[in-house]
Amino acid sequence: MSDERSTTLLSDEPMGNFDPEGNYIPRKITEDDLGEVPLEGVMADTIIEFEDGDLVAGTVVKIDRDEVLLDIGFKSEGVIPARELSIRNDVHPEEIVTLGEHIEALVLQKEDKEGRLVLSKKRAQYERAWSTIEKLKDADEVVKGPVIEVVKGGLIVDIGLRGFLPASLVELRRVRELQPYVGRVIEAKIIELDRNRNNVVLSRRAWLEEAQKEQRGDFLANLKPGERRRGVVSSVVNFGAFVDLGGMDGLVHVSELSWKHVDHPSSVVQVGDEIDVEVLDVDLDKERISLSLKATQTDPWQEFADSHEVGQLVYGRITKLVPFGAFVQVGDGIEGLVHISEMAVHHVDLPEQVVSPGEELWVKIIDIDLQRRRISLSIKQAAEGGEVSEEYREAFGEHAYDEEGNYIGTYEYADSEFTPETEAQAAWADYVVENPGAVAPEATPHGVNPVSGPAPDPGSAPDPAPASESASAPEPAPVAGSLADEPEAPAAPAPPAEPAPVAEGVADVVGSAAAQTDEPSSVD
Repeated sequence: MSDERSTTLLSDEPMGNFDPEGNYIPRKITEDDLGEVPLEGVMADTIIEFEDGDLVAGTVVKIDRDEVLLDIGFKSEGVIPARELSIRNDVHPEEIVTLGEHIEALVLQKEDKEGRLVLSKKRAQYERAWSTIEKLKDADEVVKGPVIEVVKGGLIVDIGLRGFLPASLVELRRVRELQPYVGRVIEAKIIELDRNRNNVVLSRRAWLEEAQKEQRGDFLANLKPGERRRGVVSSVVNFGAFVDLGGMDGLVHVSELSWKHVDHPSSVVQVGDEIDVEVLDVDLDKERISLSLKATQTDPWQEFADSHEVGQLVYGRITKLVPFGAFVQVGDGIEGLVHISEMAVHHVDLPEQVVSPGEELWVKIIDIDLQRRRISLSIKQAAEGGEVSEEYREAFGEHAYDEEGNYIGTYEYADSEFTPETEAQAAWADYVVENPGAVAPEATPHGVNPVSGPAPDPGSAPDPAPASESASAPEPAPVAGSLADEPEAPAAPAPPAEPAPVAEGVADVVGSAAAQTDEPSSVD
């Protein structure tokens, strides 16, 4: 009986053979394609060597919500945390990379506490971008990128790293709403670069200004002093207001905003206002335009000078006392000075001996210096009477006096076709309508105040001061303008002491108690 044994082969591939001499010849498994290159050298070339901070390249092999795996040919894949993928915040990794994409990364840790290779795509971009941006800055060229975020004070632009664009440098003039810029690709100049602080500041306005430089040159060449242009207030600052003329901004200095005193430009204009301005000066070298708003308005001093004459009587309000006299407001934004020598016939040591702030009274214009904005007034000469200024003639004209110069009553506004044209006229019109039986006011030492009751006996009124007494008074000091409120309507003048001819057809309007004695009289 014979034993039958079976043999199981480990592979279906043919086994090796024996040569004629009985030596075993192994099966050929692979071909030697290395040539003369040593195997050790080939093995060394397949192992990548790097250190922390080096740049490496690889292929994206996996994308998770929190991380991306990158094959760089190392013993294990590198891990890129989601926060190290992009300079943008709160974006999904799939929005940044795709499977199979070949990208560059910077080595953060060759081996962390878990033995992982930690990489950063964002920081690799930083390294590449800094090199590029420094070259662009040196060449004064433009960077381009999308706006990715609105932050306090401006925008963040993706230029390979986070570039900060201040809100004041987004447009030629400051914009308030920045959100519409998110997602827009913009061009800007680099105005500040600090690699140590990782700080890049951009200016789109600088780029816009450069792009419009040729247009500005043409605009300035066609702009001439004296021209009037319509513009829009683009910004308001402490020293004035900038006005967009449709290509360039010009400055209206605070002193050119109004004929009146201006505490702050915002009290006159607001951003967005459309205004007419006059060109004062064009500086081609500095590309500056000086504008004026008040030049397009009527000069109140010129208007006052055109409607008033020296010798006329006007009604005003004491606004301020100074050692040398008192300032009296006689119009809207118009103030004159009563020198202390023109307050009374008698000697006056201090203005407060005669008048007080807020008091209203008649004064006579004795000088108008339009060029220096000065008006000289006199209380003393007003007591002599004279012609009232035009705005008071409806109340105190010839119709208000009899043939002998006696004041015979208030003008009947209600029974005439007269239409008030000023606040003073309107105030008197309202007064006579509300007080149809009103009588003439009584004269006071340094003003005229309305009183109620029967009219005083004309014979009891004091005699007017002789004109010769006031002629020797020293010349009054000059005056400056002011911003006090417009004086209220004056009271009607008192009847004269004795019948007298009306000067130029107009009666004396102010009592002369201040001229009766050499001693100071009591003051209200």
